[in-house]
Amino acid sequence: MNQNWHGTLIRHMLLLVTGCLLVGLISGYYGWSLAIGLGLYLGWTLKQLLRLHEWLRQHTPDEAPPDGYGLWGEVFDSIYHLQRRDQRVRGRLQAVIDRVQESTAALKDAVIMLDSDGNLEWWNRAAETLLGLKTPQDSGQPVTNLVRHPRFKEYFEQDNFEEALEIPSPTNDRVRIQLYLTRYGNNEHLMLVRDVTRIHQLEQMRKDFVANVSHELRTPLTVICGYLETLLDNVEEVNPRWSRALQQMQQQGSRMQTLLNDLLLLAKLEATDYPSDNHPVAVQSLLQTIKNDAQALSGERGQHITLEADPSVLLKGSEGELRSAFSNLVFNAVKYTQDKGTIRIRWWADHQGAHLSVQDSGIGIDSKHLPRLTERFYRVDSSRNSNTGGTGLGLAIVKHVLLRHRARLEISSVLGHGSTFTCHFAPTQVSRSQAIAAEE
Repeated sequence: MNQNWHGTLIRHMLLLVTGCLLVGLISGYYGWSLAIGLGLYLGWTLKQLLRLHEWLRQHTPDEAPPDGYGLWGEVFDSIYHLQRRDQRVRGRLQAVIDRVQESTAALKDAVIMLDSDGNLEWWNRAAETLLGLKTPQDSGQPVTNLVRHPRFKEYFEQDNFEEALEIPSPTNDRVRIQLYLTRYGNNEHLMLVRDVTRIHQLEQMRKDFVANVSHELRTPLTVICGYLETLLDNVEEVNPRWSRALQQMQQQGSRMQTLLNDLLLLAKLEATDYPSDNHPVAVQSLLQTIKNDAQALSGERGQHITLEADPSVLLKGSEGELRSAFSNLVFNAVKYTQDKGTIRIRWWADHQGAHLSVQDSGIGIDSKHLPRLTERFYRVDSSRNSNTGGTGLGLAIVKHVLLRHRARLEISSVLGHGSTFTCHFAPTQVSRSQAIAAEE
């Protein structure tokens, strides 16, 4: 109640008391006059309260409050002004909401708002085309009941939405859609969906082109390398001037064969989302074999390679693909670590899943290169790559193998102080050896 209302109330009470005292002066009953006057005033006040309560309980949004007199007249007038101001604010907000809905309805990309439990709250027209949502019967339904692709369920239930998800459209298998999820407000979700069919077709054409060219080059390259090997086996019968040239040709031919093999492996990895031979793999024994190969690759460089692996932790997946990914990480550490350096390989599991860490004390990588390391043919230093005989595809292969095994690669490095490559596997990919678990 503001200061004017205080003044009005005081004036009304003074007038009431003065009137009661005058009646008491005339009648000679001051107490009764004051009590009757205050009782009548209280009854009138209660009546106004009942009118206000009845109006608040039954009024329509645009219905004005009842008329009143004196103090209650000011109360009803204040309520009326608040009501009008609230209507103006609601009108402006509704206009903004209408404009936002009209603008999102015009988008070719789908916009879907979900509550904290993943139930549908609102969507634009594009969502009906790309996801097949129906208005109004799908409102309040869990989005995972309407988008039934298994990869979407996995994607929605995870906590990390940094990467987008690409799946076929529920309405048309020939349409590819890309989904982005982000959290906002009180753990609600905003989902954006776009049609990437054209981009997917171009990417598929690129993959097919690389795979076909690699296959076509493989046969003539095998023939060339075979003849070079035959010539070098009989080098004493060849003009000495050609000996060095033949050796260099054989080296470059071997490097091209390695490149083609890596390209064909990448094409195979990209062909499907999951490994065909998905069974528990004994990672400890796999890493022991890779460590022995790495020690042989190190040769006389005096590098110290250690392995710490929990033999009870198995990993569901393709042993061949995992061998390729893990050996790439370990062999890279050997190549880019100086003589007498240290390389530490660790394999362990916790409540977040299983983890493989390859840590070296090598030359390290500048932080500006880290986001692009898994790109095909990306080289931090082209001269360094050629000296080590790499193809620039090793980390790209690692990335694709991890994606197929529901894992991610984390890279940390300090220039001049070494690098650490860590593979994080989801708990669903991990199993434990029954024999070892029984012993425990």
